[in-house]
Amino acid sequence: MSNLPEPVDPRSLRVSDADRDQVADVLRDAVGQGRISLDELDERLGQTYSARTYADLEAVTCDLPASGAVTLPTTSAATSTGGYPPDRVGGSPGAKFSIAIMSGARRRGPWVVPTTYVALAIMGGVQLDLRYARFSAPEVTIQAYALMGGVEIIVPEDIEVNVAGIGFMGGFDQHASGPGVPGAPRLKVIGFALMGGVDVKRKPVQKPDKQGPQLFAKENQPPQIEG
Repeated sequence: MSNLPEPVDPRSLRVSDADRDQVADVLRDAVGQGRISLDELDERLGQTYSARTYADLEAVTCDLPASGAVTLPTTSAATSTGGYPPDRVGGSPGAKFSIAIMSGARRRGPWVVPTTYVALAIMGGVQLDLRYARFSAPEVTIQAYALMGGVEIIVPEDIEVNVAGIGFMGGFDQHASGPGVPGAPRLKVIGFALMGGVDVKRKPVQKPDKQGPQLFAKENQPPQIEG
């Protein structure tokens, strides 16, 4: 039996802002050449900037000349990287819990997510932002408990998320559950909400010029902890 990884379809990989901008330039050139109308430009730009994968971008330019085709990453490169930056997995985590009792606690910026993390909010609020964090292992679990309070967990768009908590006279939002890019870590969120709420939401990573030159955690770098 072979232990080689299955080939990755480059079309399933997530696109970057630079890829979207490149397609937008192609569409604007197509208008200047009379290939598409201004109405079509508006429609296709909307599709371009909402695209998540290379397959989405291909659909926008499939009827344009080859010069406007989307350049896909090679299969070998996708397989070697797994579609997810390898330097964002690993590292030594620090604290393994956040507690807010009639107060607030927030963890954001560069930090290392341990294999198990506990967030407890009692008549208060806890916010965990994982967009600029590293993951200490390929699979991590956050245990979220909200008692007349709230826990908000912000995750990047490229990781796998599985939410399986219970809400009683409260809410445990599971809309963020879904797959990530090939090779991405898996986040499992479990717990309980009583007369409170646990909200897990996906948000894109902001561009470096908005967050500074170093966005992601380096080993031994202190996280931003508030509350």
